[in-house]
Amino acid sequence: MSISYLLIALIAMFGHSEDFLGTTLLSRPLVLGPLVGLVLGDLNQGVIIGATLELIFMGNIKVGAAIPPDVITGGVLGTAFAIISGKGPAIALAIAVPVSILAEMLISSLFVFRAVINKKFNQYADEGDFNGIQRLHILSGILRPILMGIIILLALQLGATVMKDFLALIPAWVQTGLQVAGNMLPALGFALLMNLMFNKTVAPYFFLGFMLAAYLKLPVIAIGGLGIIIALIITQVTPKTDGDDEDEDFKESKEAIKPARKLNKRDIRNLFLRSLALEANFNFETWQNTGFAFSIIPVLKRLYTTKEAMAAALKRHLQLFNTSPYGSTLILGITAAMEEQNSNDADFDEESISTVKLGLMGPLAGVFDSLFWGTFKVIAAGIGTSLAIKGNIMGPVLFLLVFNVPHLVLRYNLTFIGYNAGTKFLQNLAKNNVMDRLTKGASILGLMVVGAMPATLMSISTPISIGSDKSEITIQSVLDQVVPAIIPLGLTFLVYYFVKNGAKTTHLLLGLLALGFIGSMVHLFA
Repeated sequence: MSISYLLIALIAMFGHSEDFLGTTLLSRPLVLGPLVGLVLGDLNQGVIIGATLELIFMGNIKVGAAIPPDVITGGVLGTAFAIISGKGPAIALAIAVPVSILAEMLISSLFVFRAVINKKFNQYADEGDFNGIQRLHILSGILRPILMGIIILLALQLGATVMKDFLALIPAWVQTGLQVAGNMLPALGFALLMNLMFNKTVAPYFFLGFMLAAYLKLPVIAIGGLGIIIALIITQVTPKTDGDDEDEDFKESKEAIKPARKLNKRDIRNLFLRSLALEANFNFETWQNTGFAFSIIPVLKRLYTTKEAMAAALKRHLQLFNTSPYGSTLILGITAAMEEQNSNDADFDEESISTVKLGLMGPLAGVFDSLFWGTFKVIAAGIGTSLAIKGNIMGPVLFLLVFNVPHLVLRYNLTFIGYNAGTKFLQNLAKNNVMDRLTKGASILGLMVVGAMPATLMSISTPISIGSDKSEITIQSVLDQVVPAIIPLGLTFLVYYFVKNGAKTTHLLLGLLALGFIGSMVHLFA
């Protein structure tokens, strides 16, 4: 076995381990390409090919249940075969694109498989066994890099010629069908978020977000900012001040609920470090829930000393959870503050912890994904590829710095901001409906952002046309004049209907894949 092949497989495993490393973009072709080139003795070609593939896959992002083509496997193999064959970026593209699609099918199957072991996580929670949850989270997380590393090694042993001949047998219509099906998958993620927040009271805000995106073409981050303003206005509270006596009572109440601090800076810093592994066990049923539990376990160990209390806390945090990893530490910090208050106050409403988590994860997903994927990543990739395409090694270096300096600084500080804000919030407010206001405000913001997503993040249309050649009219053009993006919106509500009626996530996932694939074959969707 060639040592260089083994090293390339290890590079691919490193890329697939990014879910343990905080989604820091270490898995991008712009980063892995130069590493492959270094192993094969042609760093310059590795940098150039990595930049070329980065431009092709620049829009690859994971939103909700939408799993994009596996740029890691495709990029590493494409770069390796291109350098080995001496044919440069052309063969890299020819191999990387179909391999990425095929590899993602395998990874999607792994995400479905991970949902099967959720019962084991719940069993550990019932027993108060936090060590079991930690072990299983890590073991499940390393399945992906090991599996993909083996595949990379086998592919390299087969050689570029055999691999390319095999991929040539796959018809173009199959790849097109997979692409259309992939475009439909975000509907599942949006529907699951709606299932957590959508109700008659706040439903209008969902449609407001959709209209702002579909008709006015506002970006998601702008709609998120507008949602924050509306949520603040709707939930604004003016404290009653009828006299000095009431002020004094309010001060006394603040002192009365002031908790004894059990957590220190080291505990909160641990939340940040563990949050880097938030998506290590990502699955299609409960999403990032085991990552959240894994992150907060050191806090729970310090706060709860009985098996019963630990079991209850673990079960709370193994509920469905999904948000942007970049803003996750804000929720972790707030949750730590609420768990601390719960451990000090026997009358504390434990349900409010889950309520606040669920209310905040949607809004933060929209805002932080838009901020980092739509702003920082684009800027970083623009700077990095412009240099790397010329063979400049500083391209990948600047790419990582431009993205990760603000990412890690903000992520670290959000942990403390969340904890301190959460603590002060619990200390300084003695009103009975505070949690209701926070939840409503979070739901307003979240639904506006989720409402905007079908119009901005789902590319589904119909190629059907009516009339003769001279007066041919496409149905899509008619739909766009009435309600732009109505197909993504309708599909989202269809999936939401099934979610509301208890359909299993895996069944919906397979159904969307089948609908997209068959719809592409019969030219119903494009």
